[in-house]
Amino acid sequence: MSRLFTNKNKSLAFIVFIGCLVLLNTGNLFAQKQNKKDLENKKRQLQQEIEYTNQLLNETKKNKKLSLNQLVTLNKKISVREELIATINKEMAFLNRQINENNLSISGLKKDLAKLKGEYAKMIYYAYKNQDAYSRLMFVFAAKDFEQAFMRLKYLQQYSEYRHKQAEIIINTQKSLNEKIQELEAKKSDKKVLLSSEETEKKNLTSEKNEKEQVFSQLQDQEGKLKKDLEKKKKDAEKLQQAIQHVIQKELEKAQKSAGDAGKPKPQKLILTPESQELSNSFANNKSKLPWPVAKGIISEHFGVHPHPLMPTIDINNNGIEITTNFGAVARAVFDGNVMAVGTIPNSGQFVLIRHGDFLTVYSNLNDVFVKVGSRVSTKQNIGSILFDENESKTVLHFEIWKGQIKLDPETWVFKNN
Repeated sequence: MSRLFTNKNKSLAFIVFIGCLVLLNTGNLFAQKQNKKDLENKKRQLQQEIEYTNQLLNETKKNKKLSLNQLVTLNKKISVREELIATINKEMAFLNRQINENNLSISGLKKDLAKLKGEYAKMIYYAYKNQDAYSRLMFVFAAKDFEQAFMRLKYLQQYSEYRHKQAEIIINTQKSLNEKIQELEAKKSDKKVLLSSEETEKKNLTSEKNEKEQVFSQLQDQEGKLKKDLEKKKKDAEKLQQAIQHVIQKELEKAQKSAGDAGKPKPQKLILTPESQELSNSFANNKSKLPWPVAKGIISEHFGVHPHPLMPTIDINNNGIEITTNFGAVARAVFDGNVMAVGTIPNSGQFVLIRHGDFLTVYSNLNDVFVKVGSRVSTKQNIGSILFDENESKTVLHFEIWKGQIKLDPETWVFKNN
């Protein structure tokens, strides 16, 4: 009898252990689902970016002339494709870990099931040997006293309940085993799909790299023209910077004159009202959260000093970023503010300067402008259509962010997933 009680305690401990494992697995399962979901979302986002880049390339190829923008867009597409392949590899590594975990779970469950069935078989055999009512009554009445008889009766009741519980555990373990096997088969199927997808993406990547080499080689023959375009772009950037500084200086002179008329000290920087200070603070708090200045686009040139994509010995210094977008796209304000200036850069379209307290945002290479100086604009409000370059079949917005007279990297301010 004592041996049966010992077996029972062991089985109850086993039940508690299984319960703890279930709770732990539930937590792990949630984390795994989140991880898998994040990877799938990123993969979907990268695929959409590749599709959009293809759309931009098709627009660029319409004039059947090779352009630097085509090379830049191809570089971007290759970069995104490589990131997509890396994401697929991460997803496969994650899936492999899950498959290994499933194999271990199945192995453990099989062992547990065999052990449970063995214990249950012994109990059935014992119950068979003592199945008649007379044997059970004799077991109770053979007790030394009433207390022992009561304990023996209680034992028979508990033993019967225990048998039922053991049967339930066996059924549940078998069910868990079947579910794990089905889950494993599903994961193996997912892995096959991912392997096929990776193979396709690698082939696409090889094709794109070959196309890039051809474009690169043919564009090198146009080095003279590219240098002229680069020089023009540099002069346009200087004109834009002068125009911005001129606007800032005029505002400062106006504030100094106003202060002088009121007998106050002349300010050395733009004065902020309580309202504009609040706007400035709000703009600063939205770093890395600002919407893009276009509904859709890719960054085709980064901020600061970097080598030319075709002539690496020549450095480009960009005061902002270039965003290549689709034909007919419009520029939009990235934050609430006031239009400080609207101007024209000869042969390079118009620009709009919006003030957000201490901060300024600049949108240039515009065709038509929809706002006027002094007007209030709201976040994502359309402010002008972007100029289309017929020679290169491209639509590019130049975008800058300033704080006072310090130029900032817009990429660190706008939201990464536009």
